[in-house]
Amino acid sequence: MVGDGPNQQRRDGTGTVFLVGAGPGDPGLLTLRGQECLAAADEVLYDGLVNPLLLRHTSAHAVRTCRAPGPDGRRLDQDEINERLVALAQAGKTVVRLKGGDPFVFGRGPEEAEALTRAGIPFEVVPGITAATAAAEYAGIAFTHRASASAVAYITGHEDPRKPQSALDYESLARFPGTLVFYMGLHRLPAIADALMAAGMPPTTPAAVISRGSTPLQRTVTGPLAELPDRVTAAGLRAPSLIVVGSCVERREGLNWFESRPLLGKRIGITRPEEQAGPQIARALALGAEPLLMPTIRIEPVDDWTTVDAVLSRIAGFDWIVWTSVNGVRAFLGRLWETGGDVRQLGGVKLAAIGPSTAEAIARFHLRADVVPHQYRAESLAESLRREVSGQHVLWARASRGRDVLPRELMAAGADVEELVVYRNEDVARFPESSAAALDAGDIDWVGLSSPSIARQFAALLSPSARKHLRERMRLAAISPVTQQAAEEAGLPVAVTAETYTWDGIFDAILRAEQ
Repeated sequence: MVGDGPNQQRRDGTGTVFLVGAGPGDPGLLTLRGQECLAAADEVLYDGLVNPLLLRHTSAHAVRTCRAPGPDGRRLDQDEINERLVALAQAGKTVVRLKGGDPFVFGRGPEEAEALTRAGIPFEVVPGITAATAAAEYAGIAFTHRASASAVAYITGHEDPRKPQSALDYESLARFPGTLVFYMGLHRLPAIADALMAAGMPPTTPAAVISRGSTPLQRTVTGPLAELPDRVTAAGLRAPSLIVVGSCVERREGLNWFESRPLLGKRIGITRPEEQAGPQIARALALGAEPLLMPTIRIEPVDDWTTVDAVLSRIAGFDWIVWTSVNGVRAFLGRLWETGGDVRQLGGVKLAAIGPSTAEAIARFHLRADVVPHQYRAESLAESLRREVSGQHVLWARASRGRDVLPRELMAAGADVEELVVYRNEDVARFPESSAAALDAGDIDWVGLSSPSIARQFAALLSPSARKHLRERMRLAAISPVTQQAAEEAGLPVAVTAETYTWDGIFDAILRAEQ
């Protein structure tokens, strides 16, 4: 079925199950086929080790399966998972079973596939990047090297507890001419090391444990095999982990690219609406940080397009259209297209954007902004337009709420300003559960505040316990002095303010503070 669209249903109405490898943690390691399946899914069952950011690729109903009961999801044993996959497919659903790493490498994917086969359910296995490959390479460890190792063995460190005895032959493993890689063996590290040495492996053999590989929380401990268990205990490493034994570990220092990222291990709250947070998630991950989605507002269409459509019908009568947000551009020009119009209607109209992101949104409609101020704020935009708009008819395509600086300044400059609400900016009622828990625990390093309204709503949503952490561990970064002022008026201490009034400016300010 490779190459076919994921939406597949038999004539009898039975749906298809896709066993999709999610990779080991970095959301960028999902395969294109996996992303296609998520986009087409009706239902998603995802493992506790799967990065929740991958759910941004789907609008399906998603259920997290956990090894133990907890706030992040309810516990489902393997039989229950198998039964649910079958039942959902029999109901005609397209189902994605999203599994950490690769479905068939030391996972329960084969058991799920067998259950689907017995029930007559069509399925497809979508391979994923297995933990060993990603974790080791993110830690700078190459399992094979022409000068040191020509073979690699993948071994489970956690066998089925129902087995009468171990299936591992440690004498053969101790003589193996290459690299040994143990999955899921952190709790058995002392026993594994002792067994290898008892079978003849030298105690000085280089070894490493990689914890939470390919994620911003990755940590690696290395040492001689005999000393590794004590070093790992002292470092407090946590599962999931990977044990690597072999001379390849000695080459790590020159190959360790990921753990040198400047914000590795930092958790950064992204307060933008979730559907627009993609660039900020990517920047956080590129810097080694863990992005935590905590939208404070949501973007909604206007309830009634009548007023907007009436303005669009006379759009050629304006001298200028001014946009102060990406959302305003998308809503206005998107509606122009939906109602049968196109950019030819703007042939004689000049365009102004508050900043480069808004100008880029305009460019995606094959239009070019005539004015973009050097400082990305309403005051600067008004100053840039002051000499241009006297006696001219200006349209401001705006949100349902916001500052009134721009129309006031433009009217003072002699412009005839017409304001048009093209989208609604609404407060959310609460933070996502995982974000709220992190805030209450003080388990966040930075939160970016990218507008005055976001700052005020962030303050309104904070619990008393979360506020206690604001002057201890958690720090706030404001996108501009205006946002800083709004935050401080709401009782929030701002640690840094961006010099460039963009989200990239927020990250740059955080980087300077962390140096």
